[in-house]
Amino acid sequence: MTESQAQERISQLTDLINHYNYQYYQNSLSEISDYEFDMLLEELIRLEAQYPQFRHPYSPTQRVGGTITKQFATVIHKYPMLSLGNTYSEADLQEFDARIKRLIGNDFEYFCELKFDGVAVSLTYKNGLLHTGATRGDGVRGDDITNNARTIRSIPLDIRTRANDIPEEFEVRGEVFMPFESFQRLNKEREDIGEALLANPRNAASGTLKMQDSGVVAKRNLDCYMYFLLGDNLPYQTHEESVKQMEKWGFHVSRTYRKCPNIDEVFQYIRDWETERFKLPLGTDGIVIKVNNFSQQEELGYTAKSPRWAIAYKYKAEASVTQLQSILYNVGRTGAVTPVAMLSPVLLAGTTVKRATLHNANEIERLGLHEGDYVFIEKGGEIIPKITGVDLSKRQPDSKVIQYLTHCPACGTQLVRQEGEAAYYCPNERSCPPQTKAKIEHFIQRRAMNIENLGPETIDQLLQKGLIRTPADLYSLQYEQLLTLERMGPKSAKNIIEGIEQSKKAPFKNVLFAIGIRFVGATVAEKLAAYFGSIEAMQQASFEELLAVPEIGERIANSIGQFFADPANKQYIEQLKQAGLQLQSDKQPVEKESTKLAGKTFVISGVFVNYERDQLRDKIEANGGRVLSGISGKLDFLLAGDKLGPSKLEKAQKLGVTILSEQEFEKML
Repeated sequence: MTESQAQERISQLTDLINHYNYQYYQNSLSEISDYEFDMLLEELIRLEAQYPQFRHPYSPTQRVGGTITKQFATVIHKYPMLSLGNTYSEADLQEFDARIKRLIGNDFEYFCELKFDGVAVSLTYKNGLLHTGATRGDGVRGDDITNNARTIRSIPLDIRTRANDIPEEFEVRGEVFMPFESFQRLNKEREDIGEALLANPRNAASGTLKMQDSGVVAKRNLDCYMYFLLGDNLPYQTHEESVKQMEKWGFHVSRTYRKCPNIDEVFQYIRDWETERFKLPLGTDGIVIKVNNFSQQEELGYTAKSPRWAIAYKYKAEASVTQLQSILYNVGRTGAVTPVAMLSPVLLAGTTVKRATLHNANEIERLGLHEGDYVFIEKGGEIIPKITGVDLSKRQPDSKVIQYLTHCPACGTQLVRQEGEAAYYCPNERSCPPQTKAKIEHFIQRRAMNIENLGPETIDQLLQKGLIRTPADLYSLQYEQLLTLERMGPKSAKNIIEGIEQSKKAPFKNVLFAIGIRFVGATVAEKLAAYFGSIEAMQQASFEELLAVPEIGERIANSIGQFFADPANKQYIEQLKQAGLQLQSDKQPVEKESTKLAGKTFVISGVFVNYERDQLRDKIEANGGRVLSGISGKLDFLLAGDKLGPSKLEKAQKLGVTILSEQEFEKML
């Protein structure tokens, strides 16, 4: 492909993918399949890596992330991001309404919006392109989170094709949030790899926005609702007009707003959404009421901290009292034992609640739970109700204090608690039934080996009959063995065998995730696979070499080292190898650019400004060089980024290996 052809194809793909994104997120239309979309995006990523000079500033590849931010720069807000006065009282709203009338008379109307439980952000656009994204901070200055904001697919990167009336510069404000579905999936993944669970979607969204690796942010599936348009000399007379304009430009605006001619209509809006809000895909904790007309807003003015023309009405958290029936202890794949409170059914926030989260032993101790206690349960921004306290007036005098389990509820093994962790664990990882089953369920899931038609009941039967003990045993299953299972017909058995066979084509990163090393989730597995290229290289890696991989800290490095040091795990890997699984990367050949690096060998280590490590690998190979996993006397160059492991640097210096900076490498090309 010539440079002109590459430039034309990059422009074509950029416009096409942006169009599909707009149709999906703004009009709820899927014009192509997910697979076709992913293939187009992969082609664009590959072309931009080879021809970075043709990458557009609004390229959809920015939504994939990958930029490493070592420290967030400070952004001074052009217009201060003020907070709103809050109230839980309708009487206070009557007082607010009376104060407005005293100041500007009776000829005004309100604009009401739901108050979403997320993180406030400000986005500045220049000439129709997203220029800067910032957090609220202290209202005067916030953090520059532009790279992370670009990964949120509902935030437009370029609105020039949707309008011809775009101001040269304007600002939109909104709320970044993590949808309930994404939050549940994230916590399930964290539980699966032994990570502590996140408390609620708002905290998860806030923590995600402040992550230094935008590639991780992209995988968290954040969303954003816009509710405010600002700029110099904008032609809009009312807040309603500006909201409608944001919709026309393609911004994601929640259609839950309403214009209300008087305070009685505001109260009706509040009542309408008191229970309906629980059907939304995100948490809401109240209503924002604004005087609609901008001239009247200016007339009303501001206090030192908030506008006089707006107020937030907060819903009280839904709460109830019910009896604690028992505590159920669940054992996960990593052996973590999680307590769940089983309750007498009670109606809360429009649904019948029968259980509540207890998190860990510390929470049970903090609450001081006794058997048969009547407990206060609350559902605020959280998805699952939580116990907030005990009604001591109803406690029976002879009730026993609840003591956390000392032994595994499934296999009877004594539980252990590692220093610095809140959870108790069952250490019997190979013979504890729920751990064994969970390991297999983890192995076959879609993001791992994606073996379809193997449901929980089938796995139970395979374990009970002794046909499998580890995930590797799946590859020894015979069609005839499956036919001995209850409710297993010839077609189902054939589908399972075919699914197992098909899984052998899964790429190395999926296999690495499926293997089930504690703390190694899908994102970490992808980075490890890209960095080391094979399971053998990972097994031989030192602790320092593991730490050199992006996103790998001491805890993950220790876990990987302990896993590969276990003889049983070495045998497990060997079984997978014998079964024919992909235990090394099978990358597509990189299109050659030149022979400038022919015969030269490189080791890549550290964090880089303009490249991800796999992009550097591709760049080296495209120009004739080779990338190695370890440093030796035969190595030509150590390409060193920030956070380079000290042992690797010391070894390279001792062996006389040339150490290159990112800038020096670029000059070689």
